[in-house]
Amino acid sequence: MTGTTLVTGATGTTGSRVTAQLTAAGHHVRAASRRGTPVPGAEPVRFDWYDPATHADALAGVDRVYLVPPVGDPDPAAVMLPFLRQARAAGVSRAVLLSSSAVPEGGPAVGVVHRELPGLFDAWAVLRPSWFMQNFTGTHLHALGIRDTGTIRTAAGKGRVGFVDAEDIAAVAVHALTDARSPDSDLVLTGPQALSHDDVAAIVTAVTGRPVVHRHLTHEELCDRLAPLVGREFAELLAGMDLAIAEGAEDRTTDVVRCVTGRPPHDFRTVVARELADLGPSPVALA
Repeated sequence: MTGTTLVTGATGTTGSRVTAQLTAAGHHVRAASRRGTPVPGAEPVRFDWYDPATHADALAGVDRVYLVPPVGDPDPAAVMLPFLRQARAAGVSRAVLLSSSAVPEGGPAVGVVHRELPGLFDAWAVLRPSWFMQNFTGTHLHALGIRDTGTIRTAAGKGRVGFVDAEDIAAVAVHALTDARSPDSDLVLTGPQALSHDDVAAIVTAVTGRPVVHRHLTHEELCDRLAPLVGREFAELLAGMDLAIAEGAEDRTTDVVRCVTGRPPHDFRTVVARELADLGPSPVALA
């Protein structure tokens, strides 16, 4: 396919990788971010979900969009659906939405957008990845905990998750955006194995040589920890997802990455070796 793809969240975890993979394949990309930050190989454009004045310029000449919902908003449909109707009227024919394996069609938050997407676009896909491996290597609280104190804190108990590499999510997104045949479905994306957070801590320790432990919190303790950062409502949503993990909701793997891209998904040990090679010395004490 030829044309122009608008990538929202183009400086974020998946958006930056989608942009990089699209441009590497020779596709024209409008890289959208709140500050219009320059991105190698792409055309930067300012875009803010909460500033409708930025929407028309971002959509100019675009026929496909990669949609990253506004972070921390318990009701993203309120700002996303008006934009998507505007996008359809402006000539966008294909949309790929980043959702979550924990959020079904019609479910809370982005699940509402998922439900509406097929009625808005002729070609579409909803990516429902499991929890990101980059939660332990990037700027997520888990990654900061690993770096600062050698701890991962969750209310997920012994529950296992099919953690997935953001590079694999981006690879599936690129296919969904550019293949001649659109998926027109939701795709649950996982890595090759389901791991508990205890497993994650053990792998990070083994690969980096830096001691890391998993601290088990209650639902209430996790809510209290997250509320000052994301607000009480969203904190309760996130803590509820940890409880679902503890009950086995994310203990699964799928073959979607292999089926869509033609290669197996990356395993967690590989991603840790790739992204935490410079983790540095051990923290003074585990907390």
